[in-house]
Amino acid sequence: MEQNKTTLGLNLPTDPRWINIAEMNIEDILVDHAYCEQKAASSCISLIVSYPERRELVDMLTPVVAEEWAHFERVIEQLNKRGYALGKQRKDEYVSALNGILKKGGSRDQQLTEKLLMNALIEARSCERFKILWKNIEDEELSMFYYELMVSEAGHYHNFLDLAKSYSGEEYVINRWKEFLEAEAEIIKNLEVRGDRMH
Repeated sequence: MEQNKTTLGLNLPTDPRWINIAEMNIEDILVDHAYCEQKAASSCISLIVSYPERRELVDMLTPVVAEEWAHFERVIEQLNKRGYALGKQRKDEYVSALNGILKKGGSRDQQLTEKLLMNALIEARSCERFKILWKNIEDEELSMFYYELMVSEAGHYHNFLDLAKSYSGEEYVINRWKEFLEAEAEIIKNLEVRGDRMH
């Protein structure tokens, strides 16, 4: 995750207070995390269904769907081990705010690129949060769990960026990615630090 900040790395790290609050709300974190994995799988399915003629996209994202759903199942397993229920899905204020970054209109390729960059951004932030949980959480089993997920998902945002470059060119994507990173940093700065959300 330690990448060049102007191209791949996040512009603003997670507030250090987040891990302390999250550890006090581990049931809520696991519930929110389960829905994050479900939404990640659904997002990839939506891209495949919307752009079935893009063979490289279908080939790259099909195994990601299976991987994200397997992660969903593993989070459910962690909930069950601790006697927790999945519970209701909460409003994702982070993703709602990210939707405001997306450019409306444009060509089909431009719309696809916007969706791919948003997915890349969510994956990058998720991976950063997994790393924080791995390094700081006292529950050893959950710490190892988040290490495994961090390693597993570390390459996903690169996949989304690579796909975007193949449709809109490297220069455009790098410049647009910088805009995404700057906007996301502002969103993170202005969101309440909540320990019951993965983002």
